[in-house]
Parts: sequence; structure tokens; C-alpha cells
Amino acid sequence: MTVRILNNYPKYIQIWKINVECIVLLTNTDTINSTMMLTDDIKTYIDKSVLCWLATVDGDNQPNVSPKEIFTYDGDTSILIAHVASHGSLANIKKQPKVCVSFVDVFVQKGYKVKGTASILKKNDPSFLEKAQLLKDRFTNRFPISAVIKIAVTNVNPIQAPSYLFFPDITTESDQVESAMKTYGVRKI
Repeated sequence: MTVRILNNYPKYIQIWKINVECIVLLTNTDTINSTMMLTDDIKTYIDKSVLCWLATVDGDNQPNVSPKEIFTYDGDTSILIAHVASHGSLANIKKQPKVCVSFVDVFVQKGYKVKGTASILKKNDPSFLEKAQLLKDRFTNRFPISAVIKIAVTNVNPIQAPSYLFFPDITTESDQVESAMKTYGVRKI
């Protein structure tokens, strides 16, 4: 077996090429470029995202990922997600409050992974009406919000399509957008 380290990537990424057939990407994204604040760039990606993906763990330590349609940020340290039909997510959060939520611009193919500790704000919680209104103002009041999942952010990391890492000299956001539009069969209006 031949192992060769490719050195033209950022220091926190090591690329090992093994027998030309397999490339393994090793990265420690939990400690590199992490922050506990939601910057303006992160908020922009949240605003541009159509869905976010909430990852939880159930009582048997089995992972679950669920799309969420109504979500926003609350200041610089919290994310809010409406409980509209999230019974599984709520049950999981009650058992294990550590969660991960991802936001990705599907055209640019970049976004953020946010880790944190979730709490459930029910209708009798003093801050429920205020937080639910933030969600309604951002989206719609068409759906009944039964509770609000509030995530206290503990870690934020950027995520991006592998093309940005493997082909940084030839991968541009405009190329990614053009490719995604072709893949999804959409065009600019």
C-alpha cells in the first residue's frame, strides 16, 4: 500500500491518497475555526436557507435527522425552531438535549453546522410568545406553533461541498450555482 500526504490543503486538513483509488479526508472541524457566536455571515446563511436539518439522538442512542421549515436566530447565541410536527425531535431532546443543526445554501453549496444545547419552550413559558412571534414574523403564522426549540449555541463550523477543498483553484461560487441550477433544473428569473 502506498500512502502519500498531499500538502496543498489548509493545515487542519490532511489528505491521504491510498492506491490512487481511495482518498480519505481527515479533518477536526470540532476545534478548528469554531465560535460560539452567530456572526453576520452565519445569520445570512440562516436567512438564505429554505430548510435546516436538526440532528438529535433518541433514548437508544440512535441518530435522527429531521428537516425543519420554520427557524431563525435569536441574537448572537441562540437558534429557534418551531415545533409544528416535531414529536420525535422533542422526545429526543427531552432525553438528550445536545443537538446539531445545519444550514446550507443549496446553490452555493456552503453553510454552517451549529452545535448546542436545546431546551423546549412550551406555551406556558414566559418567553414563548416572544420567541414564537420571531418565528412567525420570519415565516408565517399559517402553522400552529405548539412549542419552540431554543438552541443555545456552543460551537459553529463552516461546511462546504468537497469541490471547494479538492479543487480550490478552479471551484468558484458562481460555478457551483450554475452546476446546481442545471442539476435541479432551475434558472434565474
